Amino acid sequence: MRPMPSNRTYRAILNGLLASLLASAVLPSVAFAQVDTRAVTRPVEPDTQQMKKDRVETQADSETPGSKAEGQGQPDGIVPSGGVELYQRMGATLPPIPPEKPYDGPIDEAYGAYQRGLYVTALDKALTRAGKGDAAAQTLVAEMMTKGLGIKRDAKTATFWYKQAAEGGDPAAMFQYALLLMAGRDVPRDKKQADEFMRKAAEAGNSSAQFNWAQILVADNPGENGLHLALPFYERAAGQGVADAQYAVAQLYVTLKDMPAEKKAKAREWLERAAEAGYDTAQLDMGLWLVNGIGGTRDYDKGFEWMRIAAHRGNVVAQNKLAHLYINALGTRPNPVEAAKWYVLSRRAGLQDPELEDFYLGINEEQQKQAIEAANKFRRG
Repeated sequence: MRPMPSNRTYRAILNGLLASLLASAVLPSVAFAQVDTRAVTRPVEPDTQQMKKDRVETQADSETPGSKAEGQGQPDGIVPSGGVELYQRMGATLPPIPPEKPYDGPIDEAYGAYQRGLYVTALDKALTRAGKGDAAAQTLVAEMMTKGLGIKRDAKTATFWYKQAAEGGDPAAMFQYALLLMAGRDVPRDKKQADEFMRKAAEAGNSSAQFNWAQILVADNPGENGLHLALPFYERAAGQGVADAQYAVAQLYVTLKDMPAEKKAKAREWLERAAEAGYDTAQLDMGLWLVNGIGGTRDYDKGFEWMRIAAHRGNVVAQNKLAHLYINALGTRPNPVEAAKWYVLSRRAGLQDPELEDFYLGINEEQQKQAIEAANKFRRG
């Protein structure tokens, strides 16, 4: 699950607070920085924020807004592979599936039918229980009505069932109903009530609620106090695999002055988890941390690879920094055409860099032509 879209209020991510705390001017004083000078720095834009906005995915929203520039794609082999894909690329036979563990707990027939795609059956069974006050069944009914599974879409009735389930204590329903209250969609907008349900859902273990409650705490409590209040919820969400929370934990571990040494030592680990999950801003920062020796030792080769991954995903800042790495031969051989290509792409996206402009004007016309052709080919790809 990811952070709420910007048209949902109370969801601005740290509202510039982390931008000031986590900007490159802060990081040289961090204990884990190995040297004071930087091979590359971030951000390059004056208003860049370190934590991306507009990244919430709810049960009703299945697509995540990304940062890909228009027309840009990611070539095969760029994203680190895992699981079945990794075995397939190795040409190895998959290991046998481990034996299924016996389950002696209660069986939810409605949810079982839902998982098998038997939506009419699932709805029939869930409605019977929902009418008797079963919060889990009420949540399932709301989910199916929201998506139009087994029944015509009915947002207003779905909201009614989310409300019933939320008041009945179901964490998933509390999270969804909090979002509805924040947006004022099919229910009057109510920040106080929304915050209460979000807090309860977070405390009950819902990972998306944990991340979003942390965001609310930061927004409502300016300064480091808000970050400290939010950190436990970021940590819980990170532990459940929320990439945005993993990114936040990494940044706070390396930035907050009174953070215990054992937590600071895990900052890069959390950042890498977010990067491996495909969060392009984390991939960018992973490249920067490795090149600059933040949170551990320098590793130009790995830093270059992470920067390359983020650049191919369309991250404009990563494209800009990748050009610098090619020019300075950090983690790669010097390549003026590749450097110019990535500069052209970032410049077209509106990112100005006088140093790279001077470099571009200093190469010959044939190299400029090759770089422009390569940039055009990348956009078409």
